[in-house]
Amino acid sequence: MRRSEFDRAVADEFGARGGSLLTDLVLAAVGGRTGADALAAGIEPREIWLALCDETDVPENRRYGVGRREPRRS
Repeated sequence: MRRSEFDRAVADEFGARGGSLLTDLVLAAVGGRTGADALAAGIEPREIWLALCDETDVPENRRYGVGRREPRRS
């Protein structure tokens, strides 16, 4: 997962509160860091996304493949 995909996934799933979750919610799965701190520490966005999903009870069907843009049509 690229950083841009991570940002889209957070915005799509959490809307306006996504930024607050990244700076305020401590995620045990990424070493007790916030999402923002984990990104700054170089942890892969996919790992942070899955930790955020676990902490906020995002259903499995909305966790994988999110953040990707639809393919361009020729």
